[in-house]
Amino acid sequence: MQAFTTLHAAAVPLDLANVDTDQIVPARFLRHPRSAGYGNFLFRDLRERDPEFILDRPEYRGAQILVTAENFGCGSSREAAVWALTGAGFRAWIAPSFGDIFFENSFKNAALPIVLPAGRVAGLRSQLHAAPGTSLAINLARQTLRFPDGGIEGFDVDPFRKECLLAGIDEIALTLRHEQEIAAYEARHLTPP
Repeated sequence: MQAFTTLHAAAVPLDLANVDTDQIVPARFLRHPRSAGYGNFLFRDLRERDPEFILDRPEYRGAQILVTAENFGCGSSREAAVWALTGAGFRAWIAPSFGDIFFENSFKNAALPIVLPAGRVAGLRSQLHAAPGTSLAINLARQTLRFPDGGIEGFDVDPFRKECLLAGIDEIALTLRHEQEIAAYEARHLTPP
């Protein structure tokens, strides 16, 4: 996994609430292997219906932060929704709330979901609409987000998830850090008396 320490990148305001995982990556693409480039499937149906879809506007090319409305990533538990976002280059998303499974899947894929109050997120989206292509700065170690207007907002993150993101490891890699101790324990307890 790629470590997440700081991110200074353009942000995209997505004013849609209750975006479910089927909107993020339509079910018909789930049969493809992850190596197929899930970023190509990101919001496919919405993009086909709307030629002016915000992610297709030139001023948001290369954006790595998505700022969205309430209940982002709700619906089914498909991890491919996170693959689609990360495959398209996004490393963080900010919303007032997320679907529970999507939230957890984000961390498992080296992405940072940030929960902020609804009014603050709406204000941030307004700032981004007023100045398309504007960057935000995220510092995970300090748990801060710098807004385009210079304001700084703190955010909460589970200490375990933070440790894994900062180190660029998942639960398996964290467990493997203790491989020798595990082997020694098993040797002691599996040896007949």
